[in-house]
Amino acid sequence: MPEEKNTRLVELRNRLKDLDAKILHLAEKESILTPDEEQRWDDLTVERETILPEYEKLEERAARAAQIRNKTYRQISGLPDAKKPTDEWFGVDVRTMDWRTARDGALRVLEDRDSNHMLNAHQADLLDNRVRSAGYTELARRILVTENEHYRSAFHKKMTRGNDAVLTPEESIAMLRYEEYRAASEGTTTAGGFAIPVFIDPSVILTDQETDNPFLSIARQVDVNTNAWKGVSAAGVSWSFDAEATAVSDDSITIAQPSVTVFTARGFIPYSIEIGEDWPGFQSEMARLLAEGYDELLIDKFSRGSGSGEPRGILTALGAASGSQVVSTTDGAFGQEDIYKTWKSLPQKYRRKASWMMSVDINNRIRQFGAANVYHAATVTLPAGAAEVLFNKPVYESPYFPDFTGTTGVENRCVVGDFSNYVIARRTGMNVELVPQLFDVTNNRPTGQRGWFAYARIGGNSVNDAAFRLLQNQ
Repeated sequence: MPEEKNTRLVELRNRLKDLDAKILHLAEKESILTPDEEQRWDDLTVERETILPEYEKLEERAARAAQIRNKTYRQISGLPDAKKPTDEWFGVDVRTMDWRTARDGALRVLEDRDSNHMLNAHQADLLDNRVRSAGYTELARRILVTENEHYRSAFHKKMTRGNDAVLTPEESIAMLRYEEYRAASEGTTTAGGFAIPVFIDPSVILTDQETDNPFLSIARQVDVNTNAWKGVSAAGVSWSFDAEATAVSDDSITIAQPSVTVFTARGFIPYSIEIGEDWPGFQSEMARLLAEGYDELLIDKFSRGSGSGEPRGILTALGAASGSQVVSTTDGAFGQEDIYKTWKSLPQKYRRKASWMMSVDINNRIRQFGAANVYHAATVTLPAGAAEVLFNKPVYESPYFPDFTGTTGVENRCVVGDFSNYVIARRTGMNVELVPQLFDVTNNRPTGQRGWFAYARIGGNSVNDAAFRLLQNQ
């Protein structure tokens, strides 16, 4: 800003002039300063030394601004205009793009500040890592298709005006490229909805930094482009010592193919027409609302989902695996001996990367185990937020894990194990469709609202129950 408008700079300058005058007045006195004058001298010099650095910085900034304002640049005709990464990849057909090309293009878009300003550092790092995943191009292609100003503008029009939206030629091209990409990736041209731009898509950018969902921190996450993830697992090769000059023993392994089915998570968000007209605020608000509801659903289902039409929760999976269950020492009770027993039962090879998961109620009871005769079970005191470590392994909370009831019979307590053996499989991206008018259920008249019907495909399941132990009352 001009120097005369920088009131702080002017204020400091005037104050320094006043201080200098007073200091010089005292310095020029021929007689010895009185105690009051000595104190005055100290106060003035200290104040001057305090405000001088701030004044010098403001003065330097004002001088630099004045230099920039007075700078003129020579314009040379014939030089090409610099292109933004989003412009460079706009309109490109991504369907036959190989992994390296798609990856390099998506990373350039991700590095563009005009495009990624809505991402925080954790989200940007997450996308960078997923884009670099060798051999998987789905996310990279989706970034190239949806993260440009023409697609975002067209998406906004379609999501606020529906089929009445009038698109510019560039917006029409952006939508055409998305339709081609969707048809190629999903194998159908009849699927509805439009892709949420990746950088505000909660199914893509949601990280453990923005949520209390522990599964996003410790579970294994994979991307798929089919309706299921299929893996390969084996217990490991068995070795043996055999007698000299005799046939080696049969040490063959049994190979299994665990799978995780992908299901459709759905959400509906009604909003007023007025909100839809405010695009910047509307965009961030929709992303926040979608993320909150989607995240809450995932915590629930990854904890206790039935596996029928929804992810199979870790409690459900282990509840059906008798070999992974540890029975409480005393029926209807819960003590420190149960924690020791559960940890001992977990195979050694799964302890190194193990984590605990439980409800806050179970965690609170563990905090109360420490007493005069069981001092070894002491964890933390009331000022601490939770007992965050057991056996040097992190403890995570799920609000959908059961509380302690003290009743007899089957009751789950907590889980410990290597959660990389719980796999979250998802198809990249969330799609939305606009419901252009909502009607009152009593009189069938329009309410002045519209709605977003959003859906994303995701699944979860334990692929190796032996890597976990479920403490259970029976």
